[in-house]
Formats: sequence, C-alpha cells, structure tokens
Amino acid sequence: MSRFARVVGLLLIISLVYGCINVAQVWWVGQSDQARSVDAIVVLGVAQYDGRPSPQLQARLDHALALWQEGAAPLVITTGGNQPGDRFTEAETSANYLMVGLIGVAVPAESIVQENSGSTTRESLIAVREIMQSRGLHSVLIVTDPYHSLRSRLIAQDLGLVAYVSPTRTSPLQGASAVSRHVREALGVAVAHLIGFANLEHLTK
Repeated sequence: MSRFARVVGLLLIISLVYGCINVAQVWWVGQSDQARSVDAIVVLGVAQYDGRPSPQLQARLDHALALWQEGAAPLVITTGGNQPGDRFTEAETSANYLMVGLIGVAVPAESIVQENSGSTTRESLIAVREIMQSRGLHSVLIVTDPYHSLRSRLIAQDLGLVAYVSPTRTSPLQGASAVSRHVREALGVAVAHLIGFANLEHLTK
C-alpha cells in the first residue's frame, strides 16, 4: 500500500470517528434534561398551520407548560417568524397556545415575550439575546426536540447566554425520521466546530 493510500485511509478513519463522536453527542444531549431555575424558558419555533401548532410544535409547548407549572422561570420567550402568506408567526401561535393552556395550567400574557422575526435557530436566539439583555437577564432553558438540543445550546452559548436544554419527550418525530435528523444535526455541529455557527448559517442559506 502506498503512502498516499495510507494517509487517505487514516483521514477516512479519523473523519468516521469524528462523525460518530458528534452523533453520540447529539444523541446524549437529546436524552438529557437540564431543567432548573432560570431567567427564561425559550421555546424554539417550528411549523404552525394558520395559528394552530403542528404536532411537533405542540409537543414543545406542552413541555414548556409543564416546566412553567414547576416554576422553572418567570418568563417564557416564544420564537419563530412566518412563511410568506402566513397570517401567524410561530411565536404568536406558540404564545396563544400557552395562554390557553392545558387543564388548569396556562401562562399569563404578561409572562410571555414573542420573538417574531427569526427564520433560523441562530436568528431567533440572537433576538432572544437582545430581549434578555434589555431586561438584564442571562440564563435560559431551551425547549426543543431531542435532535435539536445540542446545536441550540451551543449556539446560545456562543452568543453569550447561559444556556441549558430540556428536550420534549413527546415529539412525533420517531424512528427513521429521528435517526435522520440526529445524523444531519451531527454533521452540522461537526462543521460548525470547524468554521463557526455564523459561517455555517451563511453556507446553508
């Protein structure tokens, strides 16, 4: 075997190991729950249907309601803009759902702040940082799907927030769909470690 072939083989092995480590990290963080007392619960947005949360968004909101009931934070920040033609943003849909609540548990309007402009996780978290800074707040508990937890926490920390994650356990994404999302997230995190989350966002837009 030539020296070139050995070098290529070694690089492939290193890349495979690096990829497996990142997949394991995505999975591990998604299985953890860092719920604790913080300044704000942040619910990351996902699809809504004309003011009605998608099953994926509802799973996140139901989990946020449970955290609110447990007293995790005095403030809930809902995030996410809208698609062209939509009457509602993800943040507005989420806020409306939280104010209606479930069986005796609802978040009062004055305890919810909407971030209505973000079209990516990083854009939303940049806006969340501005909201937090304007109120003199620092720590957040991010609610999202398990596969999305590591990247969300890393982005928030990269933006200077004290960030923890509490993934929903009722996400409709299961089986092959969940595995696919975990692998994609691991790839994104791996690239971001090398070039930064801001540059990754520019490349993927």
